[in-house]
Amino acid sequence: MKIAIICFDDFTDLDVFLPWDLLNRVRLVGGIADWEVKLLGTASSHVSMAGLRIPMHGMVEEANTLDAVLFASGRGVQPLYKDPAYLGRFQLSPDRQLIGSMCSGALLLGALGYLTGKRATTYPTAAGQLTAFGVEVVNESFVNIGNISTAAGCLAGQDLSAWVIDSLMGSKMTQRVLETVQPVGQGLEIDL
Repeated sequence: MKIAIICFDDFTDLDVFLPWDLLNRVRLVGGIADWEVKLLGTASSHVSMAGLRIPMHGMVEEANTLDAVLFASGRGVQPLYKDPAYLGRFQLSPDRQLIGSMCSGALLLGALGYLTGKRATTYPTAAGQLTAFGVEVVNESFVNIGNISTAAGCLAGQDLSAWVIDSLMGSKMTQRVLETVQPVGQGLEIDL
């Protein structure tokens, strides 16, 4: 299984790194050798809103062939969702791929036509822009309709990641992964 997290300059750090960490735990805790998570962009590296430069594993077009594609969020979404050349690089298929977004990344899904006539969520500051795509924006942290999901609020990255893991590997693996990040006393236990 191959999963992409789509990055760009001015992405929100936590909206990339939380899913990156959780999704990679499938390979680490589950010993799943053919599980691969990639950061894809339009350059060899991208800089987060907090100023961290990270290398990419490939270009965004690679997402068209992968099992799951998650779009990050951040200020960098604003020019991209209005850019036909950027949007034209994506030929995704909701019939065979899981497609999701974090916060304002939903604007990219909206611009690509994947949310028209559907319920979705996004960061509150992007809600008005998302409705312009014929989307019913709801005040929920996670919305799933078929193979399309949207999450809003950085910590909802856990829900988005859990959806991908559950859809591709089942609920037992999802539980195993999430148990590794639970706060001590709220799931994770110390053997005394």
